[in-house]
Amino acid sequence: MKEIVQDGAQVLRDIAKPVPKELFGSEKLARIIIDMTEALDQEPEGVALAAPQIDVPYRIFIVRKDRTLPPPIAVSEGMPLPPPPPAEVVVYINPEILKTSRRRARADEGCLSVRGVYGTTKRHERVTVRAQHPDGKSFQRGGGGIMAQIFEHEIDHLNGILFIDHAEHLIEIHHAPTA
Repeated sequence: MKEIVQDGAQVLRDIAKPVPKELFGSEKLARIIIDMTEALDQEPEGVALAAPQIDVPYRIFIVRKDRTLPPPIAVSEGMPLPPPPPAEVVVYINPEILKTSRRRARADEGCLSVRGVYGTTKRHERVTVRAQHPDGKSFQRGGGGIMAQIFEHEIDHLNGILFIDHAEHLIEIHHAPTA
């Protein structure tokens, strides 16, 4: 399984290359997406991952949409929680931001490539992106709140920018090792 590269790796600071036309629908592109999905699946707190984070210099990111939803709640006391939603991975290839809201909001943020560091970023409240599916078809998707934050964070990765470059109130939290 691919390791998630950490701050200091040059690939995180380089501008990722567009996915060329001949890669769409190929086994190579499918393998990259599988590698990204497997790496993200190993990170229960991760909601999205950009290709440079697994040392692949292409303009691709994925979102675990099921992890962006609020946690399920029991309908009444004593009732079991409903099962979590099934894993739903959405792939964004060669994404570009089409539109952003004028309003921005502060949000807590972290990154799988900057482990243990968290801070506050100022992101647009709504963002619309255009991207391509693995078969090459274009699509547009808009989102607010956490989705807008994800779109900006991941596209920053594709442009060699880490959230720590513009975050405020950075703190470092060391998690206890798991047995």
